[in-house]
Amino acid sequence: MNMIKTVPQLKTRAMDAHKGDFGKICIIAGSVGFSGAAAIAGKSALRSGAGLVRLAVPQSILPMVAAIEPCYTTIPLAEDSSGKISGEETDTILNAVEQNDIIAFGPGVGVANSVKTILENLLRFENLRLVIDADGLNNLANLKNWPDINKANLILTPHPGEMKKLWDGLMRKPMPQDRQAVATEFAQASKTTVVLKGNKTVVADSEKIYVNTTGNPGMATAGAGDVLTGTIAALCGQGLNNFDGAVLGVYIHGAAGDFAANDKGQISLIATDIIECLPQAFKAFLGA
Repeated sequence: MNMIKTVPQLKTRAMDAHKGDFGKICIIAGSVGFSGAAAIAGKSALRSGAGLVRLAVPQSILPMVAAIEPCYTTIPLAEDSSGKISGEETDTILNAVEQNDIIAFGPGVGVANSVKTILENLLRFENLRLVIDADGLNNLANLKNWPDINKANLILTPHPGEMKKLWDGLMRKPMPQDRQAVATEFAQASKTTVVLKGNKTVVADSEKIYVNTTGNPGMATAGAGDVLTGTIAALCGQGLNNFDGAVLGVYIHGAAGDFAANDKGQISLIATDIIECLPQAFKAFLGA
Protein backbone atom coordinates (compact mmCIF):
# COMPACT_ATOMS: atom_id res chain seq x y z
CA MET A 1 0.00 0.00 0.00
CA ASN A 2 1.47 3.35 -1.12
CA MET A 3 1.19 6.12 1.50
CA ILE A 4 0.41 9.44 -0.19
CA LYS A 5 1.49 12.59 1.64
CA THR A 6 1.01 15.28 -1.02
CA VAL A 7 -2.35 16.81 -1.85
CA PRO A 8 -3.25 16.88 -5.58
CA GLN A 9 -3.69 20.13 -7.47
CA LEU A 10 -6.44 21.34 -9.73
CA LYS A 11 -5.52 22.45 -13.23
CA THR A 12 -5.38 26.19 -13.86
CA ARG A 13 -8.58 27.40 -15.50
CA ALA A 14 -8.25 28.44 -19.13
CA MET A 15 -9.26 31.97 -20.06
CA ASP A 16 -11.83 30.66 -22.57
CA ALA A 17 -13.31 28.09 -20.18
CA HIS A 18 -17.08 27.62 -19.82
CA LYS A 19 -19.20 26.01 -17.11
CA GLY A 20 -19.29 22.68 -18.92
CA ASP A 21 -15.55 22.37 -18.40
CA PHE A 22 -15.91 22.15 -14.62
CA GLY A 23 -18.36 19.36 -14.20
CA LYS A 24 -22.08 18.74 -14.32
CA ILE A 25 -23.02 17.45 -10.88
CA CYS A 26 -26.33 15.84 -9.92
CA ILE A 27 -27.01 15.31 -6.23
CA ILE A 28 -29.87 12.95 -5.36
CA ALA A 29 -30.80 13.89 -1.84
CA GLY A 30 -33.40 14.90 0.70
CA SER A 31 -36.72 13.74 2.07
CA VAL A 32 -39.44 15.37 4.13
CA GLY A 33 -37.73 16.89 7.15
CA PHE A 34 -34.30 16.73 5.52
CA SER A 35 -34.35 19.46 2.90
CA GLY A 36 -31.26 21.05 4.44
CA ALA A 37 -29.05 18.05 3.65
CA ALA A 38 -29.72 18.45 -0.07
CA ALA A 39 -29.22 22.20 -0.03
CA ILE A 40 -25.96 21.98 1.94
CA ALA A 41 -24.48 19.43 -0.46
CA GLY A 42 -25.56 21.48 -3.46
CA LYS A 43 -24.21 24.78 -2.19
CA SER A 44 -20.95 23.11 -1.19
CA ALA A 45 -20.53 21.72 -4.71
CA LEU A 46 -20.98 25.20 -6.14
CA ARG A 47 -18.47 26.75 -3.73
CA SER A 48 -16.04 23.95 -4.61
CA GLY A 49 -16.00 24.95 -8.25
CA ALA A 50 -18.60 22.78 -10.00
CA GLY A 51 -19.73 24.34 -13.26
CA LEU A 52 -23.33 23.18 -12.97
CA VAL A 53 -25.17 21.62 -10.02
CA ARG A 54 -28.58 19.96 -10.12
CA LEU A 55 -30.44 18.70 -7.06
CA ALA A 56 -32.90 15.83 -7.55
CA VAL A 57 -35.24 15.96 -4.54
CA PRO A 58 -38.76 14.90 -3.52
CA GLN A 59 -41.21 17.35 -5.04
CA SER A 60 -42.74 18.45 -1.72
CA ILE A 61 -39.42 19.83 -0.44
CA LEU A 62 -38.28 21.28 -3.77
CA PRO A 63 -39.59 24.83 -3.04
CA MET A 64 -37.61 24.95 0.22
CA VAL A 65 -34.46 23.56 -1.38
CA ALA A 66 -34.70 25.93 -4.35
CA ALA A 67 -35.24 28.95 -2.09
CA ILE A 68 -32.01 28.35 -0.17
CA GLU A 69 -29.68 28.85 -3.15
CA PRO A 70 -30.57 30.27 -6.60
CA CYS A 71 -27.39 29.06 -8.32
CA TYR A 72 -28.27 25.37 -8.54
CA THR A 73 -31.21 23.93 -10.45
CA THR A 74 -33.65 21.30 -9.24
CA ILE A 75 -35.32 18.13 -10.49
CA PRO A 76 -38.66 17.19 -8.83
CA LEU A 77 -39.08 13.55 -7.89
CA ALA A 78 -42.25 11.72 -6.88
CA GLU A 79 -42.26 10.53 -3.29
CA ASP A 80 -43.82 7.80 -1.21
CA SER A 81 -46.23 8.30 1.69
CA SER A 82 -43.37 8.98 4.11
CA GLY A 83 -41.84 11.73 1.98
CA LYS A 84 -38.92 9.68 0.62
CA ILE A 85 -38.05 9.37 -3.07
CA SER A 86 -40.36 6.90 -4.80
CA GLY A 87 -38.92 3.80 -6.42
CA GLU A 88 -41.00 4.68 -9.47
CA GLU A 89 -38.59 7.51 -10.23
CA THR A 90 -35.81 5.21 -11.42
CA ASP A 91 -36.21 6.25 -15.08
CA THR A 92 -36.12 9.96 -14.20
CA ILE A 93 -32.98 9.47 -12.15
CA LEU A 94 -31.23 7.34 -14.79
CA ASN A 95 -32.03 10.03 -17.37
CA ALA A 96 -30.37 12.58 -15.08
CA VAL A 97 -27.37 10.30 -14.79
CA GLU A 98 -26.86 10.40 -18.54
CA GLN A 99 -26.84 14.21 -18.51
CA ASN A 100 -24.27 14.65 -15.74
CA ASP A 101 -20.62 13.82 -15.11
CA ILE A 102 -20.77 13.00 -11.40
CA ILE A 103 -23.65 11.74 -9.26
CA ALA A 104 -23.82 12.07 -5.48
CA PHE A 105 -26.40 10.02 -3.63
CA GLY A 106 -27.54 9.87 -0.05
CA PRO A 107 -27.71 13.05 2.05
CA GLY A 108 -31.07 13.02 3.80
CA VAL A 109 -32.71 10.38 1.57
CA GLY A 110 -33.73 8.10 4.46
CA VAL A 111 -33.71 4.30 4.54
CA ALA A 112 -36.46 2.53 2.63
CA ASN A 113 -36.94 -0.21 0.04
CA SER A 114 -37.78 2.41 -2.59
CA VAL A 115 -34.52 4.26 -1.98
CA LYS A 116 -32.58 0.99 -1.98
CA THR A 117 -34.11 0.14 -5.38
CA ILE A 118 -32.89 3.42 -6.83
CA LEU A 119 -29.41 2.84 -5.45
CA GLU A 120 -29.30 -0.68 -6.87
CA ASN A 121 -30.09 0.70 -10.33
CA LEU A 122 -27.34 3.30 -9.98
CA LEU A 123 -24.84 0.58 -9.10
CA ARG A 124 -25.73 -1.26 -12.30
CA PHE A 125 -24.92 1.81 -14.43
CA GLU A 126 -21.60 1.02 -16.07
CA ASN A 127 -18.71 3.43 -15.36
CA LEU A 128 -20.93 5.87 -13.47
CA ARG A 129 -18.87 8.03 -11.12
CA LEU A 130 -20.91 7.92 -7.93
CA VAL A 131 -20.31 9.42 -4.49
CA ILE A 132 -22.38 7.67 -1.80
CA ASP A 133 -22.84 9.25 1.62
CA ALA A 134 -25.09 9.23 4.68
CA ASP A 135 -28.33 7.27 4.19
CA GLY A 136 -27.03 6.18 0.81
CA LEU A 137 -24.48 4.14 2.75
CA ASN A 138 -27.11 2.77 5.13
CA ASN A 139 -29.15 1.58 2.15
CA LEU A 140 -26.01 0.14 0.58
CA ALA A 141 -25.30 -1.86 3.74
CA ASN A 142 -28.75 -3.45 3.30
CA LEU A 143 -27.91 -4.66 -0.21
CA LYS A 144 -26.46 -8.16 0.03
CA ASN A 145 -23.31 -8.79 -2.01
CA TRP A 146 -23.59 -5.39 -3.69
CA PRO A 147 -20.03 -5.51 -5.13
CA ASP A 148 -21.19 -8.41 -7.32
CA ILE A 149 -23.67 -6.18 -9.16
CA ASN A 150 -21.69 -2.96 -9.03
CA LYS A 151 -20.50 -1.53 -12.35
CA ALA A 152 -20.08 2.05 -11.14
CA ASN A 153 -16.91 3.79 -9.94
CA LEU A 154 -17.69 4.42 -6.29
CA ILE A 155 -16.49 6.83 -3.63
CA LEU A 156 -17.89 5.85 -0.22
CA THR A 157 -17.74 8.44 2.58
CA PRO A 158 -18.77 6.72 5.83
CA HIS A 159 -18.39 7.94 9.38
CA PRO A 160 -17.37 5.17 11.82
CA GLY A 161 -20.93 4.01 12.50
CA GLU A 162 -21.75 3.73 8.80
CA MET A 163 -18.42 1.98 8.22
CA LYS A 164 -19.33 -0.66 10.81
CA LYS A 165 -22.62 -1.39 9.01
CA LEU A 166 -20.88 -1.66 5.66
CA TRP A 167 -18.16 -3.90 7.10
CA ASP A 168 -20.62 -6.24 8.83
CA GLY A 169 -22.68 -6.51 5.66
CA LEU A 170 -19.77 -7.44 3.42
CA MET A 171 -16.77 -8.75 5.30
CA ARG A 172 -16.50 -12.15 6.95
CA LYS A 173 -14.23 -11.17 9.82
CA PRO A 174 -14.22 -8.70 12.74
CA MET A 175 -13.52 -5.08 11.86
CA PRO A 176 -9.97 -4.00 12.87
CA GLN A 177 -9.47 -1.31 15.49
CA ASP A 178 -6.96 0.50 13.29
CA ARG A 179 -8.70 3.01 11.02
CA GLN A 180 -6.13 2.74 8.24
CA ALA A 181 -6.54 -1.03 8.17
CA VAL A 182 -10.33 -0.70 8.02
CA ALA A 183 -10.25 1.72 5.10
CA THR A 184 -7.65 -0.17 3.08
CA GLU A 185 -9.12 -3.62 3.58
CA PHE A 186 -12.63 -2.48 2.74
CA ALA A 187 -11.47 -0.51 -0.31
CA GLN A 188 -9.64 -3.57 -1.62
CA ALA A 189 -12.53 -5.95 -0.94
CA SER A 190 -15.16 -3.68 -2.49
CA LYS A 191 -12.98 -2.16 -5.26
CA THR A 192 -14.00 1.35 -4.22
CA THR A 193 -12.43 4.53 -2.90
CA VAL A 194 -13.18 4.79 0.81
CA VAL A 195 -13.22 8.04 2.81
CA LEU A 196 -13.36 7.02 6.46
CA LYS A 197 -14.34 10.24 8.19
CA GLY A 198 -13.30 11.38 11.65
CA ASN A 199 -10.15 12.66 13.31
CA LYS A 200 -7.42 12.27 10.64
CA THR A 201 -9.82 11.15 7.92
CA VAL A 202 -8.42 8.22 5.93
CA VAL A 203 -8.75 7.98 2.13
CA ALA A 204 -7.92 4.63 0.55
CA ASP A 205 -8.31 2.69 -2.66
CA SER A 206 -6.85 -0.66 -3.68
CA GLU A 207 -3.33 0.77 -4.04
CA LYS A 208 -2.98 4.06 -2.13
CA ILE A 209 -3.76 5.57 1.26
CA TYR A 210 -3.81 9.15 2.55
CA VAL A 211 -4.31 10.41 6.12
CA ASN A 212 -5.69 13.94 6.33
CA THR A 213 -4.01 16.70 8.34
CA THR A 214 -6.71 19.38 8.46
CA GLY A 215 -9.91 19.75 10.49
CA ASN A 216 -10.94 20.09 14.13
CA PRO A 217 -13.52 18.76 16.64
CA GLY A 218 -15.88 21.67 15.92
CA MET A 219 -16.69 19.97 12.64
CA ALA A 220 -18.50 17.20 14.50
CA THR A 221 -21.80 18.85 13.68
CA ALA A 222 -24.87 17.97 11.61
CA GLY A 223 -24.42 18.67 7.92
CA ALA A 224 -20.62 18.71 7.87
CA GLY A 225 -20.61 15.41 5.98
CA ASP A 226 -23.03 16.82 3.41
CA VAL A 227 -20.55 19.64 2.79
CA LEU A 228 -17.84 17.06 2.13
CA THR A 229 -20.08 15.17 -0.30
CA GLY A 230 -20.61 18.28 -2.40
CA THR A 231 -16.94 19.20 -2.29
CA ILE A 232 -15.69 15.78 -3.41
CA ALA A 233 -18.28 15.56 -6.20
CA ALA A 234 -17.30 19.01 -7.47
CA LEU A 235 -13.57 18.25 -7.48
CA CYS A 236 -14.11 15.00 -9.37
CA GLY A 237 -16.18 16.96 -11.87
CA GLN A 238 -13.19 19.22 -12.46
CA GLY A 239 -11.06 16.38 -13.75
CA LEU A 240 -9.61 14.66 -10.68
CA ASN A 241 -9.81 10.89 -10.41
CA ASN A 242 -11.74 9.36 -7.51
CA PHE A 243 -8.78 9.04 -5.15
CA ASP A 244 -7.35 12.49 -5.85
CA GLY A 245 -10.79 14.12 -5.70
CA ALA A 246 -11.40 12.51 -2.32
CA VAL A 247 -7.97 13.51 -0.97
CA LEU A 248 -8.25 17.13 -2.05
CA GLY A 249 -11.87 17.16 -0.87
CA VAL A 250 -11.10 16.11 2.69
CA TYR A 251 -8.11 18.45 2.84
CA ILE A 252 -10.06 21.51 1.66
CA HIS A 253 -13.09 20.57 3.78
CA GLY A 254 -10.91 20.33 6.88
CA ALA A 255 -9.10 23.56 6.06
CA ALA A 256 -12.42 25.38 5.65
CA GLY A 257 -13.46 23.96 9.02
CA ASP A 258 -10.26 25.33 10.54
CA PHE A 259 -10.92 28.79 9.14
CA ALA A 260 -14.50 28.58 10.44
CA ALA A 261 -13.33 27.51 13.91
CA ASN A 262 -10.88 30.42 14.03
CA ASP A 263 -13.76 32.79 13.31
CA LYS A 264 -16.70 31.22 15.17
CA GLY A 265 -14.99 28.96 17.70
CA GLN A 266 -15.34 25.19 17.72
CA ILE A 267 -18.43 25.18 19.95
CA SER A 268 -20.48 27.50 17.73
CA LEU A 269 -19.34 26.10 14.39
CA ILE A 270 -22.11 24.82 12.09
CA ALA A 271 -22.02 23.25 8.64
CA THR A 272 -22.89 26.41 6.74
CA ASP A 273 -19.88 28.09 8.36
CA ILE A 274 -17.71 25.50 6.62
CA ILE A 275 -19.29 26.33 3.26
CA GLU A 276 -18.73 30.04 3.86
CA CYS A 277 -15.05 29.36 4.49
CA LEU A 278 -14.48 27.19 1.41
CA PRO A 279 -13.32 30.24 -0.61
CA GLN A 280 -10.67 30.99 2.03
CA ALA A 281 -9.54 27.39 2.02
CA PHE A 282 -9.18 27.26 -1.75
CA LYS A 283 -7.41 30.62 -1.87
CA ALA A 284 -4.95 29.54 0.82
CA PHE A 285 -4.32 26.21 -0.90
CA LEU A 286 -3.83 27.76 -4.33
CA GLY A 287 -1.81 30.67 -2.98
CA ALA A 288 -4.17 33.16 -4.58
